[in-house]
Amino acid sequence: MDVATVNLLFALLTVAANVAVLGMTGLALAARRSEAAARTRDAAWDRIAEVALPLAFAVGLTATLGSLYYSQAAHFEPCELCWYQRIAMYPTPLVLAVAWWRGDLRIRRYVLPIVTIGAVIAAYHYQLERFPDQAAISCAIDNPCTVVWVWMFRYISIPFMALSGFALIGWLTWIVGQRAEGSPVDVD
Repeated sequence: MDVATVNLLFALLTVAANVAVLGMTGLALAARRSEAAARTRDAAWDRIAEVALPLAFAVGLTATLGSLYYSQAAHFEPCELCWYQRIAMYPTPLVLAVAWWRGDLRIRRYVLPIVTIGAVIAAYHYQLERFPDQAAISCAIDNPCTVVWVWMFRYISIPFMALSGFALIGWLTWIVGQRAEGSPVDVD
């Protein structure tokens, strides 16, 4: 596969992740205002919880393999912020696989801090790409964090792909944890 095809594939997966995250967020917010929405949310969360661990594992593995593709096959040199995002993402599929294998439904306790840190770094990196004239916290002169290697659908770059993956993994593990505790998902 050539780089353009891989970019399109990852961009489409990112759009799917964005739709899922926005849908889950919208449903969670609607459930705070309406009893009918709360019932819909609970039914949806029950169904999602059944496949959430393998799905979160697939998202983490895809993000990990995608970053390796971009650096090893496409020869995009990762900047310092890319490396920090990788540090957060790379152990995630392994941790999720172990939790899935063991049936550990309380995984959010140790996955949410990792994906939250990764998401914050990815969000910072994305806005740095959009506004490159600001002073960056960590940017090398020879490999700046402002280089945009991928730009799809007028909003998707590699840091945005990572942010979308972190957000989806976060939601999926949140739902698993809520269901393990037997309570509805509330974002309070």
